Amino acid sequence: RRIAHLPSDTLIFSAHEYAESNARFALAADPTNPALQERAKRIHDMRAAGHPTVPSTLAEELGTNPFLTLPGHLLGDNAAGMSSVERFAKLRELKDTF
Repeated sequence: RRIAHLPSDTLIFSAHEYAESNARFALAADPTNPALQERAKRIHDMRAAGHPTVPSTLAEELGTNPFLTLPGHLLGDNAAGMSSVERFAKLRELKDTF
Protein backbone atom coordinates (compact mmCIF):
# COMPACT_ATOMS: atom_id res chain seq x y z
CA ARG A 1 0.00 0.00 0.00
CA ARG A 2 2.80 2.41 0.81
CA ILE A 3 4.33 2.23 -2.63
CA ALA A 4 1.03 3.16 -4.27
CA HIS A 5 1.14 6.57 -2.58
CA LEU A 6 4.46 7.57 -4.12
CA PRO A 7 4.48 9.87 -7.17
CA SER A 8 3.42 8.01 -10.33
CA ASP A 9 6.71 8.86 -12.05
CA THR A 10 8.75 7.11 -9.32
CA LEU A 11 11.24 4.78 -11.00
CA ILE A 12 11.06 1.12 -10.00
CA PHE A 13 14.24 -0.93 -10.29
CA SER A 14 14.03 -4.68 -9.84
CA ALA A 15 17.11 -6.48 -8.58
CA HIS A 16 17.08 -8.96 -11.47
CA GLU A 17 15.75 -9.14 -15.01
CA TYR A 18 12.48 -10.95 -14.28
CA ALA A 19 10.20 -8.90 -16.50
CA GLU A 20 9.59 -11.49 -19.20
CA SER A 21 8.65 -14.34 -16.85
CA ASN A 22 6.67 -11.92 -14.67
CA ALA A 23 4.78 -10.70 -17.75
CA ARG A 24 3.76 -14.28 -18.61
CA PHE A 25 2.40 -14.77 -15.10
CA ALA A 26 0.73 -11.36 -15.13
CA LEU A 27 -1.05 -12.20 -18.39
CA ALA A 28 -2.34 -15.42 -16.82
CA ALA A 29 -3.52 -13.44 -13.80
CA ASP A 30 -5.03 -10.55 -15.74
CA PRO A 31 -5.50 -11.62 -19.38
CA THR A 32 -7.92 -8.87 -20.41
CA ASN A 33 -5.78 -5.94 -19.26
CA PRO A 34 -4.86 -4.00 -22.44
CA ALA A 35 -2.06 -2.06 -20.73
CA LEU A 36 -0.54 -5.35 -19.60
CA GLN A 37 -0.87 -6.87 -23.07
CA GLU A 38 0.98 -3.87 -24.52
CA ARG A 39 3.64 -3.97 -21.81
CA ALA A 40 4.21 -7.72 -22.26
CA LYS A 41 4.81 -7.20 -25.98
CA ARG A 42 7.19 -4.32 -25.28
CA ILE A 43 9.07 -6.43 -22.72
CA HIS A 44 9.35 -9.31 -25.18
CA ASP A 45 10.65 -7.00 -27.91
CA MET A 46 13.17 -5.35 -25.57
CA ARG A 47 14.52 -8.68 -24.32
CA ALA A 48 14.69 -10.09 -27.87
CA ALA A 49 16.83 -7.07 -28.80
CA GLY A 50 19.05 -7.62 -25.75
CA HIS A 51 17.86 -4.51 -23.93
CA PRO A 52 17.06 -4.27 -20.21
CA THR A 53 13.47 -3.68 -19.16
CA VAL A 54 14.31 -1.73 -16.02
CA PRO A 55 13.48 0.72 -14.71
CA SER A 56 9.75 1.02 -15.01
CA THR A 57 7.55 3.66 -13.46
CA LEU A 58 5.18 3.27 -10.57
CA ALA A 59 2.30 4.24 -12.87
CA GLU A 60 3.17 1.37 -15.20
CA GLU A 61 3.47 -1.07 -12.30
CA LEU A 62 0.15 0.05 -10.81
CA GLY A 63 -1.56 -0.61 -14.13
CA THR A 64 0.07 -3.92 -15.02
CA ASN A 65 1.56 -5.68 -11.99
CA PRO A 66 -0.87 -8.24 -10.54
CA PHE A 67 0.79 -7.96 -7.13
CA LEU A 68 -0.33 -4.33 -7.08
CA THR A 69 -3.67 -4.68 -8.88
CA LEU A 70 -4.56 -7.94 -7.06
CA PRO A 71 -7.01 -9.30 -9.66
CA GLY A 72 -9.57 -11.49 -7.94
CA HIS A 73 -10.66 -13.75 -10.80
CA LEU A 74 -7.44 -15.78 -10.65
CA LEU A 75 -8.01 -16.48 -6.97
CA GLY A 76 -11.36 -18.18 -7.37
CA ASP A 77 -14.64 -17.84 -5.55
CA ASN A 78 -13.12 -16.84 -2.21
CA ALA A 79 -11.31 -13.76 -3.55
CA ALA A 80 -14.08 -11.35 -2.56
CA GLY A 81 -13.71 -12.34 1.10
CA MET A 82 -9.91 -12.10 1.13
CA SER A 83 -7.95 -9.22 2.58
CA SER A 84 -5.36 -7.58 0.35
CA VAL A 85 -2.62 -9.39 2.31
CA GLU A 86 -4.36 -12.75 1.75
CA ARG A 87 -4.78 -11.99 -1.96
CA PHE A 88 -1.12 -11.02 -2.25
CA ALA A 89 -0.02 -14.21 -0.46
CA LYS A 90 -2.21 -16.38 -2.70
CA LEU A 91 -0.85 -14.68 -5.84
CA ARG A 92 2.70 -15.26 -4.57
CA GLU A 93 1.87 -18.93 -4.03
CA LEU A 94 0.48 -19.19 -7.56
CA LYS A 95 3.53 -17.42 -9.00
CA ASP A 96 5.88 -19.80 -7.17
CA THR A 97 4.28 -22.75 -8.98
CA PHE A 98 3.65 -21.04 -12.33
